[in-house]
Amino acid sequence: MRKTMERSISAGCALNLSCAPTGSSVFIRALNGGHTFLSRLACLGFTPGVRLRVLQNSGHGPVLVALRDTRVALGRGEATRILVEWAAVESSTE
Repeated sequence: MRKTMERSISAGCALNLSCAPTGSSVFIRALNGGHTFLSRLACLGFTPGVRLRVLQNSGHGPVLVALRDTRVALGRGEATRILVEWAAVESSTE
């Protein structure tokens, strides 16, 4: 399973937010769920194209992300329904 995940990461394929490691930067590609779930996420700022930074993902429990100048904790089941893709690494010139 891990080798498959590493291949998809290097190929630029999408993965669930629950699989993104702590410290990674990703873009939301798609949201999967019913109307209530999608409305709730939209109200929190989770829309396709938004950049997220994974602040905490220990493999169990909630996933903590930063987006639009705020931090949001998502349950693991919620994070599984959010499809993301890797963001390009930004080089710091400061």
